Amino acid sequence: MNAAGTLGFAPDVRSDIAPESFGAFVTNPISVRPRRAAKGPRLFKFPGGVLLHTGHPNPGLSSAIKNYAAAWARSPLPIIVHLLSAKVEDLHKALPLIEELENVLAIELGIDAEITEAEIKELAVTASGELPLIIQLGLHRAAELAEAAMEGGAAAISLGPPRGTLPAAGKLVSGRLYGPAQFPAALAAVVELAKNGVPVIAAGGVETQAQGEAMLAAGAMAVQIDIALWKSGSIATI
Repeated sequence: MNAAGTLGFAPDVRSDIAPESFGAFVTNPISVRPRRAAKGPRLFKFPGGVLLHTGHPNPGLSSAIKNYAAAWARSPLPIIVHLLSAKVEDLHKALPLIEELENVLAIELGIDAEITEAEIKELAVTASGELPLIIQLGLHRAAELAEAAMEGGAAAISLGPPRGTLPAAGKLVSGRLYGPAQFPAALAAVVELAKNGVPVIAAGGVETQAQGEAMLAAGAMAVQIDIALWKSGSIATI
């Protein structure tokens, strides 16, 4: 499946990527309230990939449902709504809105990079409802937080991009790291999590069919592709 933030908020029938290539479609990250894009440049290249500093711009959950619910309902792929982590009280309002949508397979909850084990468990307990809950954990903290996520009721975890910092235009810019440099660490995380019995959706630097198969052989239940989808002809190599 695609990773959140790579193919938009709903499947595009005009895309070169055939729906049968995937088992599910993951939406762009959606927050309970609207978010604006980060100011200034948002993509920075480095030898092992790219750093993205976007701010997760989106129209907010209510507007996203209004704009995309019909497209989700008629999609040939089941939809996984990627919901950015929110306060517990916000989740109580958001979950019923998502649970009543047609053709939504699961909720993937994006977690703040600085979250504690206690906080993640509380969010997982709150977000566990009618739909299976996937909690996306940053690659650099997945092993640390997976147990708390599962204890809170998550059906699985997915690996999210680690964070990093690059110098740019005389200042330091922090953001999410993507690209082939992430693959060895991602594969190692899958091995460790699978060994501990954690259902894990792999992601991180997967750009070829062989890499995807290696993730599955290591114990991943599924694989997400991120910025490889932006490369020309990438779907033919995955």
